[in-house]
Amino acid sequence: MKKIILTYGLISGAIAAVLMLGMALYMDNDPERFGGGEIVGYAGIILSMVFVFLGVRAYRDQLAGGRLSFGKGFQVGILITLISCVCYVIAWHVISSTMMTDFMEKYVQYTLEQMKKEGATEIAIAQKSAEMERLGEMYKNPFVKSAITFLEPFPIGLLVTLLSAGILRKS
Repeated sequence: MKKIILTYGLISGAIAAVLMLGMALYMDNDPERFGGGEIVGYAGIILSMVFVFLGVRAYRDQLAGGRLSFGKGFQVGILITLISCVCYVIAWHVISSTMMTDFMEKYVQYTLEQMKKEGATEIAIAQKSAEMERLGEMYKNPFVKSAITFLEPFPIGLLVTLLSAGILRKS
């Protein structure tokens, strides 16, 4: 079981990390390229989480003799998800400390400029600016940064785990 979980977790994490690196290279810290980045980023996370499903299926077919309870499927899937998410966090720490050292400042700048383009009031912009400044200060703490980063792919992995355990369960 450990081999399947590690293999599929690391493949999922590697795919997420490579796609994140590709996005970082494309964006090149240019705020004009931030638009649509969230959509592409989450699409990459979804793609990487396909390996949760594949890992649960491999466990069922290779180790469980074709039988799988929802609970065991969930266990295998969530462990694959956790490994993938840890890889994602590590990749972001490396990328943000080497290639995108001022990401948060540029992201704040991009967000506020978008609000202005959309006609937000000065009060709304000032409130958002203060909120993002607090977030930026918190983001300097590596534990907070890790937690925030972990929470990007984890809900998707949890959903894929639940779906995989349900779809692949066989008594």
